Amino acid sequence: MSYQHFAYYYDQLMEEAPYGQWISFFEQAMATVGADVSSVLDVGCGTGSISIPLALKGYDVTGIDLSDDMLAVAHEKSMTQHASVQFLQQDMTEIEGLPEFDAAVIFCDSLNYLLTEEKVAAAFHSVHRHLKENGIFLFDVHSLYKIHNIFSGNTFAENAQEISYIWQCYEGEYPDSVEHELSFFVHEEDSRYTRFDEVHMQRTLSVQTYEHLLEEAGFTVIKITGDFSENELKSEAERIFFICKKSK
Repeated sequence: MSYQHFAYYYDQLMEEAPYGQWISFFEQAMATVGADVSSVLDVGCGTGSISIPLALKGYDVTGIDLSDDMLAVAHEKSMTQHASVQFLQQDMTEIEGLPEFDAAVIFCDSLNYLLTEEKVAAAFHSVHRHLKENGIFLFDVHSLYKIHNIFSGNTFAENAQEISYIWQCYEGEYPDSVEHELSFFVHEEDSRYTRFDEVHMQRTLSVQTYEHLLEEAGFTVIKITGDFSENELKSEAERIFFICKKSK
């Protein structure tokens, strides 16, 4: 899924996203597995909200994304924040021409934009090829519970001064998928509002399916948790986290 107008307002709409918790999860996971990590591949990096903080912490970060608009925003942010990040336009299912990294992440449910098991498998294989021996792979996805009980059939809205939105969620054409219809209204200098509309589709899979695809790609699943917690995965967790290691 390639973001269009949405890319330039994404950070405003995501102001309350818990990016700090993703960074903490990354560092806690590295401590848990005892990994010595210096280089990180941020897959589906978007506007760099994970890449840039990791770079500012001293990691050598490369961020890839399918959307050149999102990457343009990410590059501008990195320059403003004096963070050294290499941003590249690449498809996560066909990563090419990059070195091997100590760790790779696909955070903020970016993996859910892949709508078939074949695409997810391709992404896992692609990441695997770009990890060093015993490299660590972390990612999160929406849970089945969230797709069916939080998203599907519901509408979300916010009326803010600079940008407002109406976000409607419908059952998607694939099993365990959702279609997001987003209309957002941007306040212009002459007091008018400009409206943009976009449609985004996401799908998730069962935990068992992800485990199977990871094993086939050559990963060992070390731990599965939910909602940024270190504790056992609960049935009503909305976001599922996987900690994996390249094993073969």
